[in-house]
Amino acid sequence: MSDPRVELVTDEDGLDAAIAVRREVFVEGQGVPEDRELDGRDDEATHVLARDGDAVVGTARLREYHDGEGDEPRTAKVERVAVRDSRRGEGWGARIMAAVEDHAREQGYDRVYLHAQVPVVAFYEHLGYEAHGEEFEDAGIPHREMTKAL
Repeated sequence: MSDPRVELVTDEDGLDAAIAVRREVFVEGQGVPEDRELDGRDDEATHVLARDGDAVVGTARLREYHDGEGDEPRTAKVERVAVRDSRRGEGWGARIMAAVEDHAREQGYDRVYLHAQVPVVAFYEHLGYEAHGEEFEDAGIPHREMTKAL
């Protein structure tokens, strides 16, 4: 790897690159309908891009899920975690999640929440996430709810 890094998206080019990875991984790779993948919530999210030199290898987004009012902790939802197939197994997913969690912490969140595809639940458990509830289907893919205190 020449220059591995995960950075916040700060412009339209970065957002376009993130969406291109998501299309490749979810729409083309897993058959998720494009209108389901591009759900109109990108403008309310913070996005990260994983880069190896000039090559974009992965992405994720983070949105507020619960504002912390009442007795619930302030919670951010991690979504659209994607690493290009050709770059899986190189630690990019863990780097992306570390960057997202760091940003959530900096923004004052107490925990993060996500819907993990069942085949990658063990990956998230290895990063300290805890699965909750029963399996459910989203876009035809089985998922589990998971949380991690920050």
